[in-house]
Amino acid sequence: MSSKKKKSASAFEQHGLKKTVDLLLEEIRDLYLSDQIPWVVGYSGGKDSTAILQLIWLALEGLEPEELKKPIHVISTDTLVENPVVAAWVTASLETIRIAAADKGLPFMPHRLTPKVTDTFWVNLIGKGYPAPRHMFRWCTERLKINPSNTFITGVVRESGEAILVLGTRKAESTIRAINMERHELKRTRERLSPNSRLPNSLVFTPIEDWSNDDVWIFLMQYRNPWGYDNKNLLTMYQGASPDGECPLVVDTTTPSCGDSRFGCWVCTLVDKDKSMQAMIQNDQEKEWMLPLLEFRNKLDFRDKGERSDRDLRDFRRMGGQVQLFHDDPIPGPYKQSAREEWLRLLLEAQAVIRKSDQPGVRDVELITLAELKEIRRIWVVDKHEFEDSLPRIYEEATGVPFPGEKFDDNLPFGEEEVRILKDVCGGEELHFELIRELLDIQRRYNTLSRRAGLYDDIEKAFKRSFYEGEEDAVSYAREKKDKMRLVHEARGHLATAEAKGRA
Repeated sequence: MSSKKKKSASAFEQHGLKKTVDLLLEEIRDLYLSDQIPWVVGYSGGKDSTAILQLIWLALEGLEPEELKKPIHVISTDTLVENPVVAAWVTASLETIRIAAADKGLPFMPHRLTPKVTDTFWVNLIGKGYPAPRHMFRWCTERLKINPSNTFITGVVRESGEAILVLGTRKAESTIRAINMERHELKRTRERLSPNSRLPNSLVFTPIEDWSNDDVWIFLMQYRNPWGYDNKNLLTMYQGASPDGECPLVVDTTTPSCGDSRFGCWVCTLVDKDKSMQAMIQNDQEKEWMLPLLEFRNKLDFRDKGERSDRDLRDFRRMGGQVQLFHDDPIPGPYKQSAREEWLRLLLEAQAVIRKSDQPGVRDVELITLAELKEIRRIWVVDKHEFEDSLPRIYEEATGVPFPGEKFDDNLPFGEEEVRILKDVCGGEELHFELIRELLDIQRRYNTLSRRAGLYDDIEKAFKRSFYEGEEDAVSYAREKKDKMRLVHEARGHLATAEAKGRA
């Protein structure tokens, strides 16, 4: 069997490009005028979302001003760890769309969405200690991408009763996507509108669902971008992100399309390599400033690394302090304090190196926001009782400037020097040190309270987390507990069997 990738059929074969587009524009106009349901267009700045937004724009330009009563929200989700080149492109594009729509009297309303600070990548990885995402623990997608857009769409539904979500998804993108789209087609109650399985009272419209990659590029090159962006620049960006540096529009079965380039989070460890960022650096000397990002991303990727596994960077206890076993071996938990501090240092150092670049706009690149840094600091000091408050020191050492956040708390029991002495007193016993540190912090917090409800619960939690002699002792205790539970279940089973026989 041939290993060559089968070329997708063109959606323009039957009627040609112009008539196919004209028919689609008419369909979009009819759907827009058919009701008062507001539209929400998912816009990433990539080729597919640019194509659908351009189609909607061209369709609405064919309507009379009095017909343009229904808002069209253009939403773009910035995860705050997007490829910086793409993020800058999208941000500028949204502003251009806003200005052009206002000038032409079109009802497009752009929105840049971001995750809540408690859901951001760095707050979860560096603050809480979540390990770098992997297929068995893909904690990032929901928090960074899905929640911000769903929150916005839910708000539109709450205000208007319904919403139509317009997406650039296509069946030709993958077999799985085609199957999912075809399954939703069977549930359609209106022409071309599928129910949204995640959000009630919202319908999904996919105007280019049958287009191939090449169809999208042909359309973008033949139809001028109506809000003033040059689609050739978009093609150039995709071309720069292709490993071979080429991006043909009409291809044979041996030539990959530009659509195979994937832009996304620069920290993504769910793919083997960030091929788009590698290609950008390789194809354009002006993008060499991105090397620190690539190096940092590769350090985060511990999948299939054997001895490079991040097991030694992670606590043997889970987030709540319990030891969880899998085949009698402990399941590693969050990153240890030392690892979290090192990730922060490496990230800030990468940012400092990048900002020394002489490329336009690069000096303002922000890999982590001040709001995220403040939340990480709060988690370390308040939630994890790491009252040595090391974040300001790490920030200043990595960047060369003082931390811009305010003084955290004058009532912290110890400073870093006192913590060092406490560690020495504990003789290197990390769990004993953590227990004493947490108990001291609990005492400090409750000392000034007139009502100390919860004190005993917090003390009990502290002992449950750290009363072991070490990892070996904790794992042994967990195995004994597991064996006892198994014996209890077996005894209950035997008892139930005996009772059943007695009744018989």
